[in-house]
This record gives sequence, C-alpha cells and structure tokens, in this order.
Amino acid sequence: MELLINTVLLGLLGITAIAILMTRHLFVATMLSGGYSLTSAALLVSLDAVDVAFTEAAVGAGVSTVLMLGTLTLTRRREKVQKEFRWSPLLVVTVTGALLIYGTVDMPAFGDPNAPALLHIVPEYIAGTRDDIQIPNIVTAILASYRGYDTLGETAVIFTAGVGVLLLLGRRREEDEEAGTRRPERDA
Repeated sequence: MELLINTVLLGLLGITAIAILMTRHLFVATMLSGGYSLTSAALLVSLDAVDVAFTEAAVGAGVSTVLMLGTLTLTRRREKVQKEFRWSPLLVVTVTGALLIYGTVDMPAFGDPNAPALLHIVPEYIAGTRDDIQIPNIVTAILASYRGYDTLGETAVIFTAGVGVLLLLGRRREEDEEAGTRRPERDA
C-alpha cells in the first residue's frame, strides 16, 4: 500500500511538473507550483520526514506562492513566447541531471541499516537525547538542540530572501510611480 501511495504521489509530481512547463499563463503556473509543493510535502510525510514536509508546505506552498502572486501584480499574466528554441538551458539541465545521478550511484540503499550515517552519528544522537537532553522526541531534540544553529541559519536565509523579494517589488513600484508610467497592460 505504501508503494502505491508513493507511486501515485510521484506520478502527480511528474504530471504537475509537465503542466508547469507547458503553460504560458503565469497565474496558472504559480498555482501549479503551489500544488507541486503541497504534493511534495505529502510525499515527504509518506517517507516519515514530517519536519521537512512541514517546511516544504510552509515555505514552498505558502510563502513562495504568496511572493509569486505579489510579483504577478507587477508583471504581465502571460509569459513572453520565445521565437526560437534555445539549446543551452536544455544542455545545462541534462548535464546537471547526469552529474546528480552519477553522484548517487555509490550511495547506500534507502533504509540500509549499515549506512555510514546510521553507524557513526545516529547512535550518539539517540544516546545523547536520552541522557543529555531528556526530550522524548528524537527528531525535535536533533532539530532544536544538536542542529539548533543550523535551523536558525535556515530560518534567517528564508527570512532574508523574503525581505529581499519584497524590497525588489517595492522598488519596482516606486520606479514606475516616479517615471509616471503605468503598469503593463494585462493580457486576458
């Protein structure tokens, strides 16, 4: 049953990704990317990575979608159509994908109890959680205590990115008002 759920979710991710690539309407692409993030969060929950799923839902589906909708208020609703096909982006994506696949060939199998990470650091985290921190939930103990600075850093990066986008959006609106120009006509 778990394999069926994961396969369906992975299929939905693939279909959504293709739909995002095919649409030229930016509002539709924004909504589809929000749905992609929510589906990714569901897949992460089924893989027992609830903390990562929560972050994906909050940042990917929540904050990113709101920022993209804010950007749409300053731009056109449809993507400008390219007249000719460009090979360089396809080449970059293909090479990057091949390198990522090559980099994962030597990784231990998913869930392998003899994986180096499970033999080296995990026993220390489990013992430390019980003895040093005394927090019953190991994941919470790791994120809040052992990786507390890392989690704080990730939060600071997300906050900084959000503030940067808001500042860029505000600057664009101010420049338009100073120049006396109107925002671009919206396509139907």
